[in-house]
Amino acid sequence: MLYLSLRQMEYVAAVARAGSLSGAALQLNVSQPSLSVALTRVEAHLGQKLFFRRKGAPITLTTAGQAYVTKVEDLLARARHLEDPAQMGQTLSGRLNLGMFDGLAPFHLGHLLRSLAAALPGIDIHYRVNDFATLAREMREGRIDCAVTCDLGLDASFAKTHLIDTRPCALLPGGHRLAHQAGVTLRDLVDEPLILSDEGLSVRHMLALFGRLGRKPVVAHRVGSLELMRSLVGNRLGVGIGYCVPPTALSYDGLAVVAIPITDGGAVEPVIVASNGPPAPGGLIAQVRTAIATAFAARAQ
Repeated sequence: MLYLSLRQMEYVAAVARAGSLSGAALQLNVSQPSLSVALTRVEAHLGQKLFFRRKGAPITLTTAGQAYVTKVEDLLARARHLEDPAQMGQTLSGRLNLGMFDGLAPFHLGHLLRSLAAALPGIDIHYRVNDFATLAREMREGRIDCAVTCDLGLDASFAKTHLIDTRPCALLPGGHRLAHQAGVTLRDLVDEPLILSDEGLSVRHMLALFGRLGRKPVVAHRVGSLELMRSLVGNRLGVGIGYCVPPTALSYDGLAVVAIPITDGGAVEPVIVASNGPPAPGGLIAQVRTAIATAFAARAQ
């Protein structure tokens, strides 16, 4: 038995979009008291607050409300699809909230969005770019349906599909003693002042790789972006280590930066598509994950 109607869910979504009862009531052509009563009944049934309602202030979503509204909007989109005769027999529809690790996004997000639009034209795609920990938290909270990331900070409750392997590179200033080698090892770099990402999981991962050698490197700088890392490298302030390296030999400030692959086998890091638990077979998220894997496989050929 369905205890909440689609109409009540539509009320919740409208208030979330409008940020006020008056704005939502105008959009829906219903009275504000009716809307207020409906919200109260939905919250009572769910046993948790969806909105912060303060006199004289905009209505805002709670954390639970944000997760709930995302799912409600997806359900309403499916319902509209089902009641539209013109849409019968067409492609899968719905809303996708896609996440991607910020270090991967400049290299993969554009191509992936284009591939998903071609493979699943009925899907309304929204995306968020963030660090490892935030992506994991937002998947757990239902704000992101699936994410393309590295397997850092994700426990066994996440469903994971391997996409590609990435090998780190040492970023060296032009003229560095190692700059003309075909490859380097972590042991070659252990005495160099390192420039690493300031993302916590990334730093711990990199230090753990050196820890396997029984060595503790000196971290001279932690930076928030790859291009800042490359600039510091070009200015001879240390040696950078990055998993995603642009195909250019100059930093933004015009200095030579050489990328040399790190050959240690244990340093290879898989890129995955993950979701909070296994998706329903044949459902939207399952099809999206398949389309993402197909897009990465096609690009790797």
